[in-house]
Amino acid sequence: MSTALVICGALGREVKDIVDRRGWDVDIYGVSALLHLYPSRIVDELREKLYRLRPQYEKLVVVYGECGTTGKLEPLLEEVGAHRLRGPHCYEMFAGKEQFAAIAEKRPGTFFLTDWLVRNFDRAVIRGLGLDRDPELKSMLFGNYEAVLYLRQVPNPRLAEKASVIAGYLGLPLEICDVGLGELEERLAELVEA
Repeated sequence: MSTALVICGALGREVKDIVDRRGWDVDIYGVSALLHLYPSRIVDELREKLYRLRPQYEKLVVVYGECGTTGKLEPLLEEVGAHRLRGPHCYEMFAGKEQFAAIAEKRPGTFFLTDWLVRNFDRAVIRGLGLDRDPELKSMLFGNYEAVLYLRQVPNPRLAEKASVIAGYLGLPLEICDVGLGELEERLAELVEA
């Protein structure tokens, strides 16, 4: 059975590691993580990719959360016959459903980081949101956050230091929580191995 994974670029390294480790015979197609700045474009990009891939593959697995698409992703998946990982976004997938719910309940004003977002903060957040051109937007965009929680996939001192710099830039305390892949691998395996 031929399978294609259509993945968010923010999960690229992790998904590739899972695929390699498990020895899955799948093809991987990426979609830019920067589309999160424009969630409606996620659906448009996925529509184009899924329709192009549908004739070539028996199984299409979309490695995305809901990611701000306001319910527009599910009808597309049904229309094309594709399946998506459970979960609203990668933060919940990495933290795990229960841990993420507890964090959201205890401290709803948390800004989350992942390994990808730490590596790409300047490009995705500073330049992506225009903070390099209009720094006064920072307080408007981040003024209601209470803390930064780095959901770390792989311990890396360089990324931990960069996360500290990001928290300093945002003027927020930093907490680092080693979560590894959380529930990402389990959820992906449910779809690929089914």
